[in-house]
This record gives sequence, structure tokens and C-alpha cells, in this order.
Amino acid sequence: MASAFPLAGLIITLPAALLLLLFDAMGTYPLLAAAMALSVLIVSTGALHEDGFADCADGLFGGRDREAMLSIMKDSRVGSYGVLAMILSFSLRATAIAAVIEAYAAAESALALLLAAVLSRTAMVWHWSSLPSARPDGVAAAAGTPDSSARRVAVISGVAICFLLATIGGIVPAFLLALAATVVSGRLFASLAQQKIGGHTGDTIGASQQIAEITVLCSLAVTV
Repeated sequence: MASAFPLAGLIITLPAALLLLLFDAMGTYPLLAAAMALSVLIVSTGALHEDGFADCADGLFGGRDREAMLSIMKDSRVGSYGVLAMILSFSLRATAIAAVIEAYAAAESALALLLAAVLSRTAMVWHWSSLPSARPDGVAAAAGTPDSSARRVAVISGVAICFLLATIGGIVPAFLLALAATVVSGRLFASLAQQKIGGHTGDTIGASQQIAEITVLCSLAVTV
């Protein structure tokens, strides 16, 4: 299942990418188009990864020790760190998408959104498989850890799909920068999770997707 995450990211983001094309044809203001496309994407995923990102922010920065962090992350309530994380996630992604829209044609912007979705799901598999489970129970522990074969398939297919999208859109140099930045941010977050809670949880897996998507979109935006 984990090996198909990059392809799943491509499929689930298609409606949002097509909406960008529609808004461009209508002459919609770029930031509004970006916010609407991002809203469709969030609805499509049920805000699953945003929820994990918020829980991680609350737990990792609001807990006194490992047990407190894990307890906070398991709590369905959202604290101030979580709220700020969600605000920053949406605003950074929306403004980055808007910057890409303004710099490129509509087709390239849609491809960039798809590229971010694929690469961020690839990062999820890497995070999931590179760390042990932080708790013996929970969703991530019950699902198990992807084996090396699944991780290899996910990484190879994810990077290949992204390279194809970048080639079609003529943004290969920007993609290479985004790829390097994603590797760095992914390793930093994995190190933080290992240090603070001793491994991954379902929330850190979701947060890894958000961090990677933000990194990819901001990297593409700064290279325009």
C-alpha cells in the first residue's frame, strides 16, 4: 500500500490542479485561485495530514517529556501550537502556489501542484519506513512499517513521476532544488521526531507530508 502513495497523491490532487486551469481561464486573481484549489485539495484528503501536522506541533512543542508529548498528540483537541501550524501551512502553500501561478502559465502551475503532491507523499513513505514506531499501539503501529522494497518502489516511482512532470512543465532546475530541500527538511523532521518521541506516529507521518509539500511549493516559488 505504501508503495502506491506517490501515485495516490497524483490522483487525489487532479481535481485541484484542474481547478487551477479553470480559474486561469476565468482570469481569477492568483491568490484566490490558489486558496480555492488548496481548499479543494484539503476537502479531498479530509484534512488528514493537516490534522497530523497540528497534533505534532502541539505535542512536540507543548509537551514536557516524551510521555506528555505522545499523550497530547493522541488528544483530539487542538492547542495554540496546532492552530498556528495549520494557519502557517495554509498561508505558506497558498501564497507559494499564487507566486507560481503569476510566474508560469496555467499548465505549469497545475503541474507544479501535482509535483508537490507526489513528492510529499514520497516523503511520507520515507519518514514512515526510516523510523521505528514511537508507541506500541496506535494507527501507525497497527499498520506496520513499510519494508525496504515498498520504500524503494515509492521513492523511485515518486521521483520518476516528479521528473516527468517537471520536464513537461519545463521546471526541471526548480524541481531539483525542491527535491534537495525536501530531503533536508525531511531528515531534520525525522531527527526531531526521533529525539523527542523516539520514532514515528500516524501524526508525524501526516506532518511529514505537510512539511514536504510546504517545502516543495516554497522552493518552486523562490525560483520563479
